[in-house]
Amino acid sequence: MTTATDTARPRPAADATAGARRARQGSDFSRLADRISAAGLLTRRPLYYTVRLTLVAAAFVAGWVALFTVGTSWWQLAVAGYLGLVYGQLALVAHDLAHRQVFRGRRASETFGRAVGNLCIGMSYGWWMNKHTRHHANPNHEDLDPDVAPDILVWSQEQASEARGLPRFIGRHQAALFFPLLTLEGFNLHVSSFRALRRPHMKRRWLEGGLLLLHTAGYLAALFTALPAGMALAVLFVHHAVFGVYLGSIFAPNHKGMPTLKGDERPDFLRRQVLTSRNVRGGLLTDVALGGLNYQIEHHLFPSMPTPHLRKARPLVRDYCAELGISYHETGLAASWREALRHLRDVGAPIRDRDRA
Repeated sequence: MTTATDTARPRPAADATAGARRARQGSDFSRLADRISAAGLLTRRPLYYTVRLTLVAAAFVAGWVALFTVGTSWWQLAVAGYLGLVYGQLALVAHDLAHRQVFRGRRASETFGRAVGNLCIGMSYGWWMNKHTRHHANPNHEDLDPDVAPDILVWSQEQASEARGLPRFIGRHQAALFFPLLTLEGFNLHVSSFRALRRPHMKRRWLEGGLLLLHTAGYLAALFTALPAGMALAVLFVHHAVFGVYLGSIFAPNHKGMPTLKGDERPDFLRRQVLTSRNVRGGLLTDVALGGLNYQIEHHLFPSMPTPHLRKARPLVRDYCAELGISYHETGLAASWREALRHLRDVGAPIRDRDRA
């Protein structure tokens, strides 16, 4: 790895001082949690979420009204791009619902989560919830985090060394191909959602599947009713391409290029979450565009913390990490993309070396 946090990555230590420090680590997070709780940052924000959900719902309706209002015109591609951004905001709302930032109870969170995820954007709430829960428990752990499991892309040089077929072909130049590949991610979310219905862990599979089918039928009916076939297909592609690139631009900076773990490497909760996460600096526009996930460190430490409190928690967490000597990594948005792309290029080196041999 090439990030600045490498030197802070927990490693087995031989001296007694390091051993004593590890013995104290179990209480490090609880002391931070006490400070966060005392600041009132774990309390619910019903008014904020009422306003946010209302605005996102209004934007969603406005997009579909525009589709039927603009008519047979290539301006529909602008509508498609707009809907791609709205779908991204809906996905962020589904994310907050899954973490129970909006409602305290499981039933309300799941009901609204399926309405937003399955029905509105065609992404299985149950599938994503299972995947995301495993990610939060073990971020950037090559054996346990599904977000760094080798697939089309490889995330470590060990994975690159073992890559065959399409991953090996793409891995040669995956940094250059990353954003182009994201144009297909919106479609991949739909496919993965339907495929997940066959998995044994899926709960309420008939409800999940029914809502996905209802979304798909309604979406295609709306497009091909409002537009000629060729234009409808163009709108469909642009819509999902923008959606995929937007989601990738939000989630890629969070962990890609940060230290990874594997095997028995299991630092304590505080260090596991902080050292593998990256914050993105910015103002109000960044907060809105990234849905608060630019405060990835704070979100991973306190997943149920309401989004508007993450900015307030940042100085508390940053200062506490400084007290303990834990590296707290944050950068600008463009720099976060550069770090993620540099990581993708570096981990693909074994493939390029084999090709040159």
